[in-house]
Amino acid sequence: MQSSHLSPPHGHPSSVFQFEDNGEIGVFSKLTNAYCLVAIGGSEDFYSAFESELAGLIPIVKTFIAGTRIIGRLCVGNKNGLLVPHTTSDQELQHLRDSLSHQVVVRRIEQRLSALGNCIACNDHVALAHTDLDEETEEIIADVLGVKVFRQTVAGNILVGCYCALSNRGGIVHSHTSEEELDELSTLLRVPLVAGTVNRGSEVITGGMTVNDWTAFCGSDTTATELSVIDSIFKLGEISNIYKIWDSLVTESEVPVMVMFTQDGWPPCRYVRHVMDELDSKYTGRFKFYTLNVHEETGIAIRYDIFNVPTTIVFKGGDEMARVYGSNAMVVRRLVEQYV
Repeated sequence: MQSSHLSPPHGHPSSVFQFEDNGEIGVFSKLTNAYCLVAIGGSEDFYSAFESELAGLIPIVKTFIAGTRIIGRLCVGNKNGLLVPHTTSDQELQHLRDSLSHQVVVRRIEQRLSALGNCIACNDHVALAHTDLDEETEEIIADVLGVKVFRQTVAGNILVGCYCALSNRGGIVHSHTSEEELDELSTLLRVPLVAGTVNRGSEVITGGMTVNDWTAFCGSDTTATELSVIDSIFKLGEISNIYKIWDSLVTESEVPVMVMFTQDGWPPCRYVRHVMDELDSKYTGRFKFYTLNVHEETGIAIRYDIFNVPTTIVFKGGDEMARVYGSNAMVVRRLVEQYV
């Protein structure tokens, strides 16, 4: 695994495509701030659509769940964890655990309502849950995902995971949701909500889209008007995408993070980057490593007073712990050993 490059997604905030002529892309994928799951067996174009936006930011994992490709229907997760149904095989469970950061808790749960993605909607802080989920499952959701759980319906529908898509910045719900219910849900979830559709009028929101804090992927039938609503409620059109990514990957990281500020074509940067790749392999899950091009992301460079490259900074708990200038590999190694 190589150290990742911190850069914002390019192009339109919401990407539009399909899964084997099927616009219900949310059925075959699951996106969070910490990982993206993609069904095995889809066309390479389907995987590439996610890769073009997410590569270098979060892991993109090809997988089956319960031997099927409808992974978005069967699992639910956020940056803290991933819950899969009891029908998930041991091999699938191990594959997911091996593919995701050790900070992401992957748990298989015994619950008769096995389509967890249909029954639960969540972001990194709160979750809406099917009213018939048992108490043990509710406790597991709260514990593994680190969220406050509310048993609720959306526009009279108990399958809240189908009719509500959430990020930490906003949410879209079934188009028949009343203004009164919108206000109630928004107060409960502490994010702005809008009633809307995807895929040219579909009310099954999460069937036609998947979203995190900085990008959304929508089915190919989604109209320009629907995309405009999605980009607006999730605040995806803001220029500050890089700051959202920075906060998610660096400021909010639970393990130390080393960021090397570089510029294109600078030989010392390439040398130190090689050392960071080596350290990344050695300390996987215990230390994160990123590089950031100061010419591409001037705002972050200015925020941290980066006037010379390479400059390498170690962050822990969002705070700057140490800073070194130049391409001294020995110093870089020493810093990692000090803060790991």
